[in-house]
Amino acid sequence: MERRLAAVMVADMAAYSRLMELDEDGIIARQKDYRRDVIDPAISIRNGRIVKTTGDGMLAEFQSAQDAVRAAMEIQETMSEREGGREADTRITYRVGINLGDVVHDDGDIFGDGVNVAARLQTIAEPGGICVSDLVHQTVNERIGAPFRDMGRQRVKNISRPIRVWQWTPQSKPEAFQPVEEALQQRVRYVTSADGTHIAWASVGKGLPVLKAPNWLNHLEYEWKSPCWAPMFAECARRFQLVRFDQRGNGLSDRETDAISLDAMQSDMSAVANAAGLDRFALLGISQGGAYSIRYAVENPERVKCLIILGGYVRGRRNRPDPEQKELFEMLSTTIEQGWGSPNPVFRHFFTSSFMPDAPPEVASSFDELQRIATSPEAALKLWRMNADVDVTELARKVRVPTLVLHCVGERVAPIEEGRLIARLIPNATFVEVPGNNHVLLEGTPAFDKFFEEVQAFLEKHAD
Repeated sequence: MERRLAAVMVADMAAYSRLMELDEDGIIARQKDYRRDVIDPAISIRNGRIVKTTGDGMLAEFQSAQDAVRAAMEIQETMSEREGGREADTRITYRVGINLGDVVHDDGDIFGDGVNVAARLQTIAEPGGICVSDLVHQTVNERIGAPFRDMGRQRVKNISRPIRVWQWTPQSKPEAFQPVEEALQQRVRYVTSADGTHIAWASVGKGLPVLKAPNWLNHLEYEWKSPCWAPMFAECARRFQLVRFDQRGNGLSDRETDAISLDAMQSDMSAVANAAGLDRFALLGISQGGAYSIRYAVENPERVKCLIILGGYVRGRRNRPDPEQKELFEMLSTTIEQGWGSPNPVFRHFFTSSFMPDAPPEVASSFDELQRIATSPEAALKLWRMNADVDVTELARKVRVPTLVLHCVGERVAPIEEGRLIARLIPNATFVEVPGNNHVLLEGTPAFDKFFEEVQAFLEKHAD
C-alpha cells in the first residue's frame, strides 16, 4: 500500500433510480455517449485517471486540485449545454465533490479520509454543480477565478467534524451580497443537550441578551452569510446580544437523531441558554419558534424577561379550524416526501414562493439553497409534522411576561389571524400589524424597518 496526497473527484448522477425507471435504455445509451465524448476526455486531458465506476457515477484521482476542478467544470458546463433543452425531470445531471487529502493506494484502488470527504461533498452538491472542500477552494480560487458560493461548514454523514464547503454551478455569478462586517463575525460553539444530542450555537453582539428560538430550517453559518437572513441577524446583533442555534436535525447540530419533539426543543433551548451564560433574557420566536417560546416562558418564568413573536402561531396547521390549512399540510407533506433534494427546483420554489413571495431572485435563490442543505428529507418531514401538531393555546393564557406580537398583513405561511389569536390569548400582549407579504423579513422593505422600530422600543422599555 502507498499513501500520497491527491485531489479526489467523486461524481454521481442525480435521481438515477427515477431516470432509469422512466427510460432505462435511453439513460444507459446517453450515459455511454457522455462518458465517451465528454467525461473521459475531460479527465484524461487534465492528467486524471478514473479509479472505478458505478452504474451512476465514478471516482477519479488527479495530481492537482486545479486540474480536478477544471475537469469537473468542463464536464458540468458541457452537460448543461447538451441536456439543457430537455424537460427538467428527464435531464441527466451530475453532482460532483472534490477534496484534497491523503489517500491510500492499494491494488489500483484508493481509500482513506480524502476519498470519504469527497464522496460526502458530492451528496450535498446541487445537481449540475460542484462542491469542494475549503482546502481545494484556497488552492484554486485565485488561479481559476470562478465564482464559488461559500456554503459555510456542513455536517456530513459518517464524518465527525464539520466540513467547510464551497459550491460552483454553471450559472454561478459573483456574490452581490456582502456578508456582515468583521466586527460582527460569529463563532460557532457546541453544547450537549440533556439526551446527548450536540447542538451548534453562536452568540454575537452586545447588550440585552435575546435568545432566538429555532424555526423550521436552520444553518448557523449559511444563514449568517445569505442575503435572506443575514441582514436581519446582523441588525439584531447591532442592537443587542443575539444568541441563536441550529435545532436538532438541522445545520451544524446533530442530524442523525430520532428524538425530534417539543420536549427536546425545550431541552435544547435551556442547554444553549446555559452554555451562553444567560441568566434572564428576552425570547425571539419566529414562525413555530413562537410556540416554542410561549411554552418556554411559561415553564421558565424566572429566566424570561419578555417575549417577541414574529409571524408566529399557537396552533399548527392540523389544529386550525380552516379545512384548507389541513389540505395544504397534506399537500406540502407529499411535496417534502417526493421532492426534497430533487434536481428539479420546482419543489423548492414552491416553499420559497410561500415563505417570501416578494423576494428578489438572489434572495429566493438563497432560500432555495437553504432548504436543500439545512436538513435531510427525513428530518424535514419529522419537523414539519411536529410543527403541524403543535398546540400551545392553553399555555398562551398562562404567559406572564411582557409580550410583543408582530405579523405581516399578507403573509401566507401563518395567516394574520394566527397572530391576532396569540395577542388575544396572552394577557396584555401588544399586537402590531407589519406591512408586506413575506414570512421572512427582507432588508429594504417597510416590514424590516417597522419590525426593528417596534422591537427597539419594546426592549428598551423592558430591559430592566
